[in-house]
Amino acid sequence: MYKLLFLVGLLMCTCTVFPQGQSYTNEQLALQYMMNREFDKAVEIYEDLYNKNPTQYYFSNYTFCLIELQNYEKAEKIIKKHIRSHPKEPKFLVDLGYVYSKEGEQRKSENAYNEAIEKMKPDRQQITELANAFLVKRENERAIETIKKGRNLLPDKYPFSIELADIYERQEDWSNYYNELLDLIIFDYQYLQNVQNKLQDNLTNDPENKKNEAFRNILLKRIQKFPEQQFYAELMIWYSIQQKDFASALLQAKALDRRNGENGQRIMEIGDLATTNKKYELAEDAYSYIVTKKGEESPYYVNSRIALLETRMNRLIPDFPLNKEKMLALENEMYSTLSTLGKNRNTIPLMRALARLEAFYLSKNNTAIALLNEAINIENISTIIQAECKLDLADIMLFSGEQWEATLLYSQVEKSLPNDPLAHEAKFRNARLFYFIGEFSWAKAQLDVLKAATSKLIANDAMQLSLLIADNTNPDSTSTELAMYSRADFLLYQNKKEMALQTLDSLLTSFSSHPIISQVIFKESEIRILQGRYLDADTLLGQILVTYPYSILADDALMKRAELYENQFQNPTKAMYFYQKLMTNYPGSLFVEEARKRFRALRGDLVN
Repeated sequence: MYKLLFLVGLLMCTCTVFPQGQSYTNEQLALQYMMNREFDKAVEIYEDLYNKNPTQYYFSNYTFCLIELQNYEKAEKIIKKHIRSHPKEPKFLVDLGYVYSKEGEQRKSENAYNEAIEKMKPDRQQITELANAFLVKRENERAIETIKKGRNLLPDKYPFSIELADIYERQEDWSNYYNELLDLIIFDYQYLQNVQNKLQDNLTNDPENKKNEAFRNILLKRIQKFPEQQFYAELMIWYSIQQKDFASALLQAKALDRRNGENGQRIMEIGDLATTNKKYELAEDAYSYIVTKKGEESPYYVNSRIALLETRMNRLIPDFPLNKEKMLALENEMYSTLSTLGKNRNTIPLMRALARLEAFYLSKNNTAIALLNEAINIENISTIIQAECKLDLADIMLFSGEQWEATLLYSQVEKSLPNDPLAHEAKFRNARLFYFIGEFSWAKAQLDVLKAATSKLIANDAMQLSLLIADNTNPDSTSTELAMYSRADFLLYQNKKEMALQTLDSLLTSFSSHPIISQVIFKESEIRILQGRYLDADTLLGQILVTYPYSILADDALMKRAELYENQFQNPTKAMYFYQKLMTNYPGSLFVEEARKRFRALRGDLVN
C-alpha cells in the first residue's frame, strides 16, 4: 500500500529539482516526509491540507499516515466524515473496513466491505473504482466479488474481463485468467488483438511451462466443445506459430480451410514460416496440400508449386553423400515445371532455385549463369527481384572462383538499393568475399559498418566475422593463421570439404596454441556434420566444451551437440541434458529461447 501511495504521489505531484534556496511547498514537503517514512511530520501537514481542501489525494495520504502511526481512532473519524461528504461513493467504505481490520474488528470490517458492494450502482467507473479500492488493500477476493456483481449490473454492456483477468494473473490463477480472456473474445471479436497481446506478454516468461500448458489445454477443450466458434481454431494457429509448433498450426489451418472452402492463404503462410525455420518436411506438406487439394483455381497454386520444388531441394542438400540420382530427378522436374509455367516474372523464384541446383550441386555453372541472366533480363521486373537474381549470380561467380566478377555484382546491388536490407546483404557478402581472399582490413571496415544494419541477422553475422578478424589479426604480424582459416572457409563455401579439412588440419598441427584453434575445431565439426560423420562431430564439439568452456563458441557447441542427439542419434534424454546445460551455463546465449522450446518439446509439453 505504501508503494502504491508513493507512486500515486509521484504521479499527482511534480517532482522538480528546485534551484538552491527555493523553498518547498507544504504539499511537496509532506510527500517528502511520507517517502522518508517520517509519518509524524507528514501527518501534521496533510491534516492542514485536507482541512483546507478535502480532495481524494489529501484524504488518501492523510489517512495512510494516520494508519501507519496506528492512530486508528482518528483515521476512523476522518474516514466517516469523508463518507458523509461523499454518500454516493462506496469506495470510501473500503477505507473504513480496512481501519476496522487493523484494529482487529473483523466483523465491522466485513460489514463495511459488504455495505460498499451493496451500495454499488450500475456505473462502470464506480465499479472499477471500488474494485481498485479493494485491490489497494490487497482484498483480491473482494475485488473479484465487486467485478462479478458489476458484470451482473451491466449485462451485455461491458464484461470486465480484462479487469478480472488482471486480478487472476496477480494470483497466478491461470485457469481463470485464460478463461476470462477467451470469454472477452466471445463478447466482442474486436478484442482479439488485445487478447493476443496480453497472452504474448504472459506466456513469454514461463520457465516451468505451467502457463503454456494451462492455456493450451483450455484452448483445446474449447475447440472440441465449441467447434462452431472459428476464432478458437484461429487462436490455436496463432499460438502454435508463437511456439513454433508448425505441425499443430498446419493441422488447424487445414481444418479451417476445408470447413470454409478457403483459397489456401493461411496454409501458404504456414508453409513459408516452416521453410524459414527449416522445417522442410512440414513445409512440403503445406505446399502439397495447396497443389493437390486447392488446384489451379487457388491464387497460391503457382507459388506453392515452385515452393514445393525448392523445399524438396532443401531436404536433399544435407544428405551425404549427395544423392545425385535424386538431384537429377529434381532437376528434370524443375525444367518440366518451368516449361509448363513459362519463363516469366512469376517463375523467377523457380529459375533462381534451379540455378542454385545446377551450380552448387550438379557442377553446371554455365547453365546456372545463363538461367540467371535470363531472369535478370525479363521485362517489367522490380529492382528488388533483379537485385536478388544478381546476388545469386554473384554467389555462383564466387563459387566458380571468379571473385572480381562477383565483387562487381555485389557492388551493383549495394548501389542500386541504398539503405535497403538487400543492400546490406550485398555489402556483407562482398565483405565476406574479401575475407575469403585475405583482405582482412578492408573486409573488417565494411563489416563494422554493418554492425548497425537494420537486419538483426546481418548485424549479428557481421559482428561475428568482424570479431573473428579482430581477434586473429595483429598489425605487426602476417596473420598467417587467419589466412589459412579463411582459405578453409572459402573451400567449404565451394563444397570442397576434404580440401577444407586438410587446411584446417595443417592449422592444428602448425599453430596448436593459437587462439584461433577453437574456431578451427568448431569448423571441423561443422564439416563432419555435413559429411554425415556425426560421432566425429560430437567428439570435436565435446573437445571445445572441455578445452574452451569460456570461448564465444561454447554455447554454439552445446546447441550443436543437443541437435545431434535429438535429430541424428535419436537420444532425447541426452539432447535434453545438453539443452538444459546451455540454458543453465549460458543464460545470455542467443540460443536459450530455442533450447527452451526444444527441451519442452522433448519433455512432451507440446503434445496435443
